[in-house]
Amino acid sequence: MVLIAFVVGALVAPQLGDRWITSAEKLASGVARRKPVALLLVALTAIFTRLVMLWLFPVPAPAVHDEFSYLLAADTFTHGRLANPPHPMWIFFETFHVLQHPTYASQYPPAQGAVLAVGQLLGHPWIGVLFSIAIMTAAITWMLQGWFPAEWALLGGVLVLLRFGLFSYWVNSYWGGAVAASGGALVLGAFPRIIHHQRPRDSLVLGIGAALLANSRPFEGFVFCLPVAIALAIWFFSRASPRLRIAGPRVLLPVLCVLAVTVLFVGYYDWRVTKNVFLLPEALGLRRYENMHLFAWQPQKPPLHYSNAQFDCFFNIILRERFIPSWAGWKHRSWEGLKEIWHLFLGSLLSISFVTLPWVVRDHRMRLLLVQFCVSGAGLLAVIYLEPHYAAPLVATVFALWVQAMRHLRRWKLFGRPLGVGLSRVIVLAALANVPFQAVQAIRTSPATDKAWSISRAHIVKQLDASSGLHLAIVHYAPHHIVHHEWVYNAADIDRSKIVWAREIPDRDLQPLLAYFGNRNVWLVEADDVSPRLQPYPGR
Repeated sequence: MVLIAFVVGALVAPQLGDRWITSAEKLASGVARRKPVALLLVALTAIFTRLVMLWLFPVPAPAVHDEFSYLLAADTFTHGRLANPPHPMWIFFETFHVLQHPTYASQYPPAQGAVLAVGQLLGHPWIGVLFSIAIMTAAITWMLQGWFPAEWALLGGVLVLLRFGLFSYWVNSYWGGAVAASGGALVLGAFPRIIHHQRPRDSLVLGIGAALLANSRPFEGFVFCLPVAIALAIWFFSRASPRLRIAGPRVLLPVLCVLAVTVLFVGYYDWRVTKNVFLLPEALGLRRYENMHLFAWQPQKPPLHYSNAQFDCFFNIILRERFIPSWAGWKHRSWEGLKEIWHLFLGSLLSISFVTLPWVVRDHRMRLLLVQFCVSGAGLLAVIYLEPHYAAPLVATVFALWVQAMRHLRRWKLFGRPLGVGLSRVIVLAALANVPFQAVQAIRTSPATDKAWSISRAHIVKQLDASSGLHLAIVHYAPHHIVHHEWVYNAADIDRSKIVWAREIPDRDLQPLLAYFGNRNVWLVEADDVSPRLQPYPGR
């Protein structure tokens, strides 16, 4: 109702508050024209505003399977290696999204783990998350500066900060999409600069963006880069491009060098983790644990058998019921996934700008962005798994299209009255005024009970860290255990860790584990009690 009232007000009195708003726009315009200052400003604002809200949203405790896997990668990297040797007691440490053989490592691409490793070296992995959000905001602002006037680029960067940098799970967890979004922004921002200036530094930036995508979201990144590569090839061999002897060294050579280094690194990383240059860790994890079809048109594969009931429930029941290979199942998953992406990226408020979509579609300058959006969207829907951060490379594309839609909207007039000016101002002001409501919604959609188990685990970790000696915590799960609440995750160097987490497996003798860790205090954790707590392990 408040939004409707604002829109009606824009229709009736589009110039209401014009003097104050114009003054604010001139001030912002002055900052925006100093492009390096604008980039630094949005990055520092992203850090500062999130730190200010720590009293409301404290440093998050990991709760999702994927988060623990990325944190394992971070800990591995901070130990100066890409993978860890397999542990002789691995069967008791087996957990979700973590490889145990041929090496003990995260199954995910290394970019997010590297960001968390930087944070861990600085004091806490979440520092890396915060920096990645700041870099993403600055990278998207830089991208928009290459496509639009500086004032519009700054506006787009501020809106990205409001959507992702305050209350989204991208900044409040360890598995967000800021790294891939930064890569997409660098690729998209380098494109117009290469066309207009043919500077080697812009080609290097494009290559770095592609490298970030290859090491964060390889499939989605490849689909994202494909239209850009085709557009560059068309330009490169067109009459509009400079001669080959000029454009080759300036444009082609730098990006090819970066891509060659990227391919070598990816192959080396694969070899260190999977012992196969051509086998991605995630592909090995999918093959070894999930054994499910990856693309929507593939038939279902036979289920695997596991040593513990938690794996059996998660992989053979939950995932297979959720990802049934049928038209109805694909349609339901796709619709729900697209709604989540839309809600995170734009929401109903910013979507108002797309009333000018017909004008955007007819704008020849937006053709690459529109093609890229459609191709990337098709790629996302082709895979059975769809989470909002899978679409992270598209953040730059979506906000570039949004800025162009706002520019068209601002030119709208009705009977000579500046209707578009009023509407565009209403959208921006309402987005700023909506921040407190976003905070309330974030609190409501993340009930304490949903993360109570992870908070309990964090408390037990703190308790054991404060006590003397080394510890082995054996986790017992009740029959009604929720498999998403997984306790058994370990650090990179298990034998030298102060706390080792192990799972109790029915019908498997624990004596080899207890003998191996004979110098440790052994505890039992009843994970599904109302208030999980430590108790001495029976018989020790």
